[in-house]
Amino acid sequence: MFPIVAAVLALMAAATPSAVLAQGGPLRIEITEGVIEPLPVAVPDLVAETPGSAEMGAQLARVIAADLTGTGLFRELPASAFISQVSDFGAPVQYADWKAINAQALVTGAVTVSGNTINVKFRLYDVFSGAELGEGLQFAGTVDGWRRIAHKVADVVYSRITGEGGYFDSRVVFVSESGPKAERRKRLAVMDYDGANVQYLTGSEAIVLAPRFSATGDRVLYTSYETGFPRIYVLDVGSVQRRVLESQQGVMSFAPRFSPDGRTVVYSLSQGSNTDIFSMDIASGAANRLTNAPSIETAPSFSPDGSQIVFESDRSGTQQLYVMASSGGEARRISFGEGRYGTPVWSPRGDLIAFTKQSKGRFHIGVMRVDGSEERLLTASFLDEGPTWSPNGRVIMFARETQGAAGRSTLYSVDITGRNLRPVRTPDGGSDPSWGPLQR
Repeated sequence: MFPIVAAVLALMAAATPSAVLAQGGPLRIEITEGVIEPLPVAVPDLVAETPGSAEMGAQLARVIAADLTGTGLFRELPASAFISQVSDFGAPVQYADWKAINAQALVTGAVTVSGNTINVKFRLYDVFSGAELGEGLQFAGTVDGWRRIAHKVADVVYSRITGEGGYFDSRVVFVSESGPKAERRKRLAVMDYDGANVQYLTGSEAIVLAPRFSATGDRVLYTSYETGFPRIYVLDVGSVQRRVLESQQGVMSFAPRFSPDGRTVVYSLSQGSNTDIFSMDIASGAANRLTNAPSIETAPSFSPDGSQIVFESDRSGTQQLYVMASSGGEARRISFGEGRYGTPVWSPRGDLIAFTKQSKGRFHIGVMRVDGSEERLLTASFLDEGPTWSPNGRVIMFARETQGAAGRSTLYSVDITGRNLRPVRTPDGGSDPSWGPLQR
């Protein structure tokens, strides 16, 4: 095992007694608590191999470094500390110079630009072992898509050092909010995971809520009030074409979510004072009632294998979390702490469920095991709500609203240790995030 990997794994394992290193198979690491010392990494500007591409090389390096340091697992060494200058991608690495500044990982790269085409190649080095970590790779794309190439590089670096999948080359759909609180305008938007490249999918003529990506990232479910009544729509992200998915007269449908295979949607349907969970086959439109109780059942979310659904219900007298088979039937309660629980979302790893909790006048984002054990609260504020998981199950994004008449909702992210809370910058306010898969 390379020393750099061993160092990261040791730090991760020290962060929790339940960290797991799989024997004889792929490495799996789970951080659940604790604080670690970030790994020092050097990311020099990528070498410009064509005239005029030096600025592009600098921009690529900054995004790669920002991706890595944003995880809280890495610390970027400033260029002012560099002894060696990387001016030739093929030149031997001067390991002694990088050791002298305590760099443990080194990322080098080169960029060529020809017309609207960009090509990036890179290598990752374990400085203390004096060896390349894996083989060098290259990515090609359009100049306009340079940020995505940087995210791809960072994903590979992250994966090779930590042993788990990356999450930087991904997108988030959310509700963009603008205007005063009493006249808040809401429209669907999609962005890169870090808040860049925001694109709007709907106008602000009607209130929209709860957008949810499909497992392939090509479609979005959401609820709209454009007819004055909540209706579920499915929208194709590429063409921005949409259609009504559920349109029964005299009922309200909301809180939709795709099944893992994208063929089924679960949602809540309200008639009078009763709200139950239904499923619908997207191709045929056939609906199936999954719950039948005089209580409010809502916010369903599939397990990664599609066999179970977690949802919230007040059938016990207070808002709690329950799990049932995806075909419906008897449900078991999994939340038993003080307060009210809602908006549950199953981790893509299948091991945790994230939720919103209201207790003693505060709102929290938390996680628990699928049997309700090992509950941990990751945040606390006036109003935190609506968690969504990164593709690798490492990070949770959510919305935080500030207190007061001019309260503004902003997106934040936090890792599953609760120690790396960070705002996600967007042009306007944001709520109801849904993290999509890695892009294809």
